[in-house]
Amino acid sequence: MLSFIGRSVIQKVVTLFFVSVISFLVIHLAPGEPSQVDPLNPKFTPEMVERFRKEFHLDAPLHVQYYLFYSDLFTGKTVSWKDNRSVLGKIWERFLNSLPLFIVGTLLTWTLSFPVGIRSAIFRGGIYDRSATFFSYLLISIPGFFFAYILIIFVVTRFHVPVIGMETFGLSVSSWVHVAMDRVWHLLIPSVLGATGGIAVLSRYVRSQMLEVEGQDYIRTARAKGLPPEQVHYRHALRNALLPFVTMFGLILPGLIGGSVIIESIFSWPGIGRMAYEAILARDYPVILTINFISAVLVLAGTFVSDILYLIVDPRIRL
Repeated sequence: MLSFIGRSVIQKVVTLFFVSVISFLVIHLAPGEPSQVDPLNPKFTPEMVERFRKEFHLDAPLHVQYYLFYSDLFTGKTVSWKDNRSVLGKIWERFLNSLPLFIVGTLLTWTLSFPVGIRSAIFRGGIYDRSATFFSYLLISIPGFFFAYILIIFVVTRFHVPVIGMETFGLSVSSWVHVAMDRVWHLLIPSVLGATGGIAVLSRYVRSQMLEVEGQDYIRTARAKGLPPEQVHYRHALRNALLPFVTMFGLILPGLIGGSVIIESIFSWPGIGRMAYEAILARDYPVILTINFISAVLVLAGTFVSDILYLIVDPRIRL
């Protein structure tokens, strides 16, 4: 166990190093120079450009820039080119805003996908299975931004409540209960919207995996022994159908940092996905590189967690 953890950590550190190098080179291969922050601004004189380049080490060779950037990042000294704020501070602030969306959306996705997919597999070809299949493909086919606008129009016209932002603008109530309910209401709609696509896709995976396992010999043997249907489906079939979803569960960790750019933009939610999009438009390279680095760390951490969870789901697997 310890040898596996040691080898895995070394491999992921090496992978992370190559990811950081490649992403750093890709950023510097983009058209234009980082110092061209606002070439149309008459106040941005050549002297200011030169001072900007020296301040952020843009006049140094690439390998020196790489070393200085990540040394400043690990010591918390990296600042945004846009507003000169600490990059880690900005990301942490937006991360706390995106975290509720991620938690609620993930809980809805994984809580509802399995019952829908399992029931569709058990009653294959029935009315429930056909209805679930129809709505799943419908939700997969509808673009997210289009469905978001339909949902906003329905909620606003039907319930006459605001849904934009994290809280109602100008809300002046003394009761913390009203403030909490206002926050929950603003959180509910984008979370449900973000979970619909995940439920549609994941429920299809659950259904197909359950159908594959239900056709195995040991499932037919369990039925022949006279075991109750619930025990056959949920104890024998479901547990053996979980292996692919262990991998998927480990890969949801990058959603902590990625968020949803479309949802956060439509609902004016100040999350980290929207900040990454704004950083790309503003050529704020320190923010882009830091978000990319943290995303790579979460991906590698997710794969490591998946490897460990394999042992719990399938004891036949040995490290």
